[in-house]
Order: sequence, then structure tokens, then C-alpha cells
Amino acid sequence: MIKVQFAARPERWGTYQAPLDAALAEAGLQVDLRQDHPAAEVDYVIYAPNSDLQDFTPYTGCKAVLSLWAGVEKITGNTTLTQPLCRMVDPGLTAGMVEWVTGHVLRYHLDIDRSLATQDRWEPVVPPLAQERPVTVLGLGALGAACATALAQLGFPVTGWSRSAKTLATITCAHGSDGLQHALQQAQILVLLLPDTPATENTLNAETLALMPRGARIINPGRGPLIDDTALLSALNTQQIAHATLDVFRQEPLPQEHPYWAHPQVTVTPHIAAETRPLTAAQMIAKNIQRSETGLPLLNQVNRDLGY
Repeated sequence: MIKVQFAARPERWGTYQAPLDAALAEAGLQVDLRQDHPAAEVDYVIYAPNSDLQDFTPYTGCKAVLSLWAGVEKITGNTTLTQPLCRMVDPGLTAGMVEWVTGHVLRYHLDIDRSLATQDRWEPVVPPLAQERPVTVLGLGALGAACATALAQLGFPVTGWSRSAKTLATITCAHGSDGLQHALQQAQILVLLLPDTPATENTLNAETLALMPRGARIINPGRGPLIDDTALLSALNTQQIAHATLDVFRQEPLPQEHPYWAHPQVTVTPHIAAETRPLTAAQMIAKNIQRSETGLPLLNQVNRDLGY
């Protein structure tokens, strides 16, 4: 019997127990799934970083820690976590992110905010076609690649940037510091989907914001620390950046006194761009346990050196 510990906030147990039981059974696994196994007996930990479990030292037999979150920046600094760590790549989460990003790109592209603001007068402004609106996606992991591909399918010329070289059909791929400069110079609309690591903090700062076309728009459903908030506010105030839609922040919930709330060129959404879906996440967890038990490599294992 495989012993699996569910380590997340107590209210999550009711959400995940049934989907996990069903997915594990469907995978042909005999699993004892609980919240209270003795630590030394646990084979796998299903984990949310905001759970009470922070010391992994007693989990001496644990074969892998399977995160329920796509982001792992709150886990990788835990020195007691020496077991293999897998981030969540969930088809439901990916679909949600693609829908959210596509919706906000189209909102900017079609200038829907302007239409809503001019409901009292007849002012026809015809938007360009998608093929005339360059979009850049920073980050070409599972989420970034999916969003970039969806936007390209709508006809947008999409440039994607990643730290290391990648190749994606229909996407102009760039990498490295020179590639970042080129990607930003093309970006009438910029989507941020980089991981949160020391190397990506303040990717958007005064210098990089100045590289973008004047009047560009920014969409950040990735991580709050990717943006230097002071630099972005300055760029908004000078009209270098026309508008920013921000879903993630350095401090969450975003404090009520933060200038983003009242800024007329900022849309704040409360970290809703993508959420792990219990049904599809359970299937991914079951698949990884099945792979581990049959000697196959784990999927989406975190590279500790890179931090993602």
C-alpha cells in the first residue's frame, strides 16, 4: 500500500479528497491517502506551500513532494526539502491561463476600455487587425508557450522570450539579454509569464520599460516581483506605458493604500488568472506517482539550480 500524505490547508481536503481518490484508483494504484500519516512512513507528499508542513526532515522515506501550485518559489528555499520536488502543470490551470491572457490581450487590441468610456458619443475608431499588433510573451514554460501559441493562432505576430533557447512553431523565439531587448522593442502588448527567481526579479524596470514602444500595454499574470512597481508607475505617469493589467503582486492581498488601486491606467485583478483545478490536478498527481512506482522519471521535476 502506497502511503500518501495530503499537506495543504484543512479546507482543501474536502475539495481534493474525492478527485484524488478517483484519479489514484483509475491509475491502478493502491493508495492510503490521509492527512495524518506518521512522517517516516510517507511515500509521497501532496503539498501546498501555505500548509503547516514546513519541516520535511522527518519524511525520511518520501520519494517525491508533489506541489499543488504551479509556482515553487515559496518552496525551493526550504533547506529541509531534499526530496525530489515536482511543480504542478495542470491542463485545467493552463486552459484557464490561456483564456484569461487571451481575453485581456483582445481587450487591449480592440480598445474595449475606450469603447466603454465613450458610451455617450459616436466616435468610430476601427482597431487594426491582429496581424498588425505585435505581442511579446516573456516566459516560454508550459503556461507561456500555451498562451503564445493561442495568440499566434488568432493572427497576432508573437515573439516569445526565455532565458535559454527554445523553438516553438508559429512563434518568433528569442533568448538571452540581446533577445530580451529585441522582444521588448516589438511589444505593443507584453505578457509576463516568467517564474519568480533571483534572475527574473525586476525584469521590467526603468531601463527595460523604456525599450518598449511608447503607449504599450502590459499584462502580468505571472509573478509580482517581475515588475519594479516604482518604475512601472513612473512609466504609466509619463504615458510610456498606456495601461497595465496586474493579477499578481509582491504582497497579496494588495494593500488598500497601494497606488495601483487608484491609478486610472491600472487594472487590478485578485490573483485569479489561473487556478489549479482539483479534477485535472488530481490526474496529474496520480500520473506522477504511477510513473515513480514503475521506474519512470517524474514529470515537471524542479531544477534546484534554476529554481523552477
